[in-house]
Amino acid sequence: MTKPKRVVAALFFDEYGRFFAARRPEDKRQGGLWEFVGGKVDPGESDEEALRRECFEEMGCKVTVGECYCELTHRYPDALVTLVLYRCEFLSAPRMQEHTGFLWVHPQEASDANFCPADAPVLAMLRTEGQLENNNKG
Repeated sequence: MTKPKRVVAALFFDEYGRFFAARRPEDKRQGGLWEFVGGKVDPGESDEEALRRECFEEMGCKVTVGECYCELTHRYPDALVTLVLYRCEFLSAPRMQEHTGFLWVHPQEASDANFCPADAPVLAMLRTEGQLENNNKG
């Protein structure tokens, strides 16, 4: 049995309930798809350290890493990945360094087809959470 590769990702929210997404470069695996910013955890590195490093490498910004939002496992044709999302906040503005676009999007407006396959369950959770919040406001 192949051991899953551990990947961490940042879940940023704005004051309007939108989350932050970044578009992968066309020349990378799953190029052109949107994703939560993050990457693999290196040996000897904590999830928090890896996420701070990845955000700095990919967006040139510093972040605070908060609580774990969810953890799931996804099987790609050639890899098994454990994806762990953490709620984060920007300490400085993100810059386009590795990605070809950034956007803030409401969960209900995010299409699974435009996101990396491993992110689909996360989008479903965000949509459900948003529906619950909207129902509780009435």
